[in-house]
Amino acid sequence: MSIYKSIELLFDRPNETLITPKGEDNELFQLTEQYLPKEYENNGIELNNRFGNDASNTILLKDLAQLPQFTKASQVPPDADFSLFLPKHQEAATEVIDTLMRVPENSLQDFLSTCVYARVNLNPQLFNYCLSVALMHRNDTKEVRIQNFAETFPSKFLNSTVFAQARESAAVIPKGTPRIPIIIPRDYTATDLDVEHRLAYFREDLGVNLHHWHWHLVYPFTASDRRIVAKDRRGELFFYMHQQIIARYNGERLNNSLPRTKKFSNWREPIPEGYFPKLDSLTSSRGWPPRQAGMRWQDLNRPVDGLNVKISDMERWRRNIEEAIATGMVRLPNGSTQALDIDTLGNMVEASMLSPNLELYGSLHNNGHSFSAYMHDPTHRYLENFGVLADEATTMRDPFFYRWHAFVDDLFQRYKETTNVRRYSRSELDNPGVQVTSAMIVSNGGQANTLNTYWMSSDVDLSRGLDFSDRGPVFARFTHLNHRPFRYVINVNNTGSARRATCRIFIAPKFDERNLAWVLSDQRKMFVEMDRFVVPLNAGLNTITRNSTESSVTIPFEQTFRDLRAEGGNPRAGNLTSFNYCGCGWPQHMLVPRGTEAGAPYQLFVMLSNYELDKIEQADGTEMTCKQASSFCGLRDKKYPDKRAMGFPFDRPSSTATSIEDFVLPNMALVDLTIRLQNVTEPNPRNVQN
Repeated sequence: MSIYKSIELLFDRPNETLITPKGEDNELFQLTEQYLPKEYENNGIELNNRFGNDASNTILLKDLAQLPQFTKASQVPPDADFSLFLPKHQEAATEVIDTLMRVPENSLQDFLSTCVYARVNLNPQLFNYCLSVALMHRNDTKEVRIQNFAETFPSKFLNSTVFAQARESAAVIPKGTPRIPIIIPRDYTATDLDVEHRLAYFREDLGVNLHHWHWHLVYPFTASDRRIVAKDRRGELFFYMHQQIIARYNGERLNNSLPRTKKFSNWREPIPEGYFPKLDSLTSSRGWPPRQAGMRWQDLNRPVDGLNVKISDMERWRRNIEEAIATGMVRLPNGSTQALDIDTLGNMVEASMLSPNLELYGSLHNNGHSFSAYMHDPTHRYLENFGVLADEATTMRDPFFYRWHAFVDDLFQRYKETTNVRRYSRSELDNPGVQVTSAMIVSNGGQANTLNTYWMSSDVDLSRGLDFSDRGPVFARFTHLNHRPFRYVINVNNTGSARRATCRIFIAPKFDERNLAWVLSDQRKMFVEMDRFVVPLNAGLNTITRNSTESSVTIPFEQTFRDLRAEGGNPRAGNLTSFNYCGCGWPQHMLVPRGTEAGAPYQLFVMLSNYELDKIEQADGTEMTCKQASSFCGLRDKKYPDKRAMGFPFDRPSSTATSIEDFVLPNMALVDLTIRLQNVTEPNPRNVQN
């Protein structure tokens, strides 16, 4: 456990040298010449020893018999921002991950020493990513806590003006003295003169962006060890997770009197939306470049990033993917073909190493992010860094992310709508003898079938990301959406032989942007999954009760807004510290759409599907051990816990129904629902001071 703690300290103050103490307990890595940064080769040992006089604990390291060779990773400058979308950065990350994974398991002292050598010599963002991936995928480090990325790199999530105030607070107010939180204004990137800014509460939400960053930790693009990438149904999950983001975003647009987002399909037209992120990078000491309105994609030729891609390349890959969708066949490098399925299509579009033919189908999704992030400097003429769209932790802030992913989602939807994807028969949708007699939502202190949302102000500790400043917590307080707790109450009459069923719960706006009832072919893409769980069924009448906090889609509120110091001393907080795989999931506070003050009409859809057609036989027969958002992230080292297509029963068009009312069978229920925004701001009870 002491080595686990030492490994965790490598996340602390990532831009700060290891010569200085780490963590709240002032612990020091005892460095030898092997571990000295180049700039401290002459006096590093002396400085390290001097800091050791005041350290509470000294962490000893092994001298490595053979130093790791970071040929590619060392080419990423220490003051550069890191992006998985850049080929050179991908290659660098693969090299580092491979090095950390090759350290023999259960040789944790060797692993710690290798990690220290990597941290000293590599770009801090590159190291943080590679260490996180390695911890998550090594059998002997899965219990090491991966620190909250918003706490280690807060500049990716918070207004740039915060950090001058934060350093002043740390320098002026002594450690142990209460520090007043720094207030983050709700409207710091734009005003409502820009209509897209109405969605800033969604796009710039800390938990939403943490989710996207963490999903890509669990599902890296590439690694020499194929098992790290080739998780069960990985390509399909890439499709489904992003499809649900687009569905949620479009629902929020309707709640703000805006039409659904327009997919970006003509890649040579100007982009009317602009975005000014108001973020500074504490790694590069530069502001994130804005994206002006009216800019266009341009051919990329940036050798420094390994990028030499033309728009015509993208158009060729698009045609090849569209051909595969239309024919239902994938062409392999050896000239043979194989049938296309949703998992393969996901691997092709995302362009992970699992793509069946990278030469033919290219890197459509990833390069789309790069084209969008480099419109301001496509040839590196001005030595400019990429925009927010090229960083997994910031990409969802930009409204263009949703236009690009609307195009990506459309590729998958076109596949689902082809004749190559069989429509569901009634026997696949039905559950003989199982009848849902009623379903309702009960909100705490509210009306039945009414969900209530409101604004909450919550604190985040910035101190782990404030290099070279005094210790002690420094809090930033920002305002985010939240909802009142609620529960589902579902009554079921079981007259058949079923002893278990899968309960599937979705919601969708009742009307489109013209305030007209949906046709099912459009509404099916608007349904967002709220929960999915297996329930036992007795013969006769059953009442199923499920709390909103148990959702299979979300991670607990405390895993987004949490204090690791408090958890470290609390033996009962175990699941909250398990941020590695269990930290992947949609944030609980964003489970419910915003709604409107007048009350937005939604529909609640409940289905009890046939468990015999749903069940998955896991190899070890065990249940999940922590609160996992399995709908979006799967289960660690296991098969995806549902045999059906992700998004079932709305993942494909219906063969007969034209409206959701026509679609409902006896094992389903459709209930009118209202989501009402209470336009008030309440303090988070966990805040340091309210």
